[in-house]
Amino acid sequence: MKLTASIAKGKESRSLFFYLKKDKFIYLLILPGVLYYLIFKYVPMFGLIIAFKNYHPFFGIEGIFTAPWVGLEHIQRFFASRYSFELIRNTFLISFYHLLWGFPAPIILALMLNEIGQRHFKKIVQTISYLPHFLSMVIVASLVRNVTSVDSGIINSIIRFFGADPIFFLGSPSHFRSVLIISSIWQGGGWGSIVYLAAISGLDQELYEAAVVDGAGWLRKIWHITLPGILPVICILLIFRIGDLLSVGQERILLLYSPLVYGVSDVISTYVYRVGLIGMNYSFGAAIGFFNSLVDLVLTLGANYAIKKLGQEGLW
Repeated sequence: MKLTASIAKGKESRSLFFYLKKDKFIYLLILPGVLYYLIFKYVPMFGLIIAFKNYHPFFGIEGIFTAPWVGLEHIQRFFASRYSFELIRNTFLISFYHLLWGFPAPIILALMLNEIGQRHFKKIVQTISYLPHFLSMVIVASLVRNVTSVDSGIINSIIRFFGADPIFFLGSPSHFRSVLIISSIWQGGGWGSIVYLAAISGLDQELYEAAVVDGAGWLRKIWHITLPGILPVICILLIFRIGDLLSVGQERILLLYSPLVYGVSDVISTYVYRVGLIGMNYSFGAAIGFFNSLVDLVLTLGANYAIKKLGQEGLW
């Protein structure tokens, strides 16, 4: 007993430096990720103070402290503007379409890939589906513009072949959102399926063997074994997706939209980019960005609460 007590006491007395030295290579592995979040996520929070001040870039760094306080004036000005309703509507509509079509796409792809029996063919399909993820957004936007071009785009070439008039997809308010969602699914669907494929590979194979003995087909196995098995992963990623609902991929929109489709494509983040950065109205842009983050936080908490009420494990 004395020996056990002394060993326990010795473990308690070990300092943080001891564990840092012991597992130094493990901590070195996580260091880049920690530095990334510190430098690009936490340090910029200091600049949030200008959201409640009347700051101008000509004031310099000192102006962050000396600029006059205005409280919530910038947020009130945003909601009082004639653009606010349109921006909020477009943001939620595009986010909803992303959630409705974009979230199930990787799950469906993972289920389809899991049903492929030929190993080499499966690897080829996986590689092809992953490739768009590694293309920069500028390249993807250029590809979308070329494919949907009125003059030489392959889609309009097919439309002309059947005798119909070509469509200016990126300049048509009724088609722009569809192009945006489809291009997003094409680029990220394959990469997003990796998590679900990993979850499927961890399922007990004896369950599938027992299902086959009972006469279950591939659809029954998916519905009663695969989907319930990966449901916790789906719930966690759904919480993340809902929490990121207002971040609708402004880079893609900025590269594809034009004044012709502002009425259906202009969202809060693109408006902040134009007014806050290009217009050099940093305080106004920071205030709207702060409002955006608060809404995302509320959505994350609400989604986590709802998931736990439904009997699944949440983030905490």
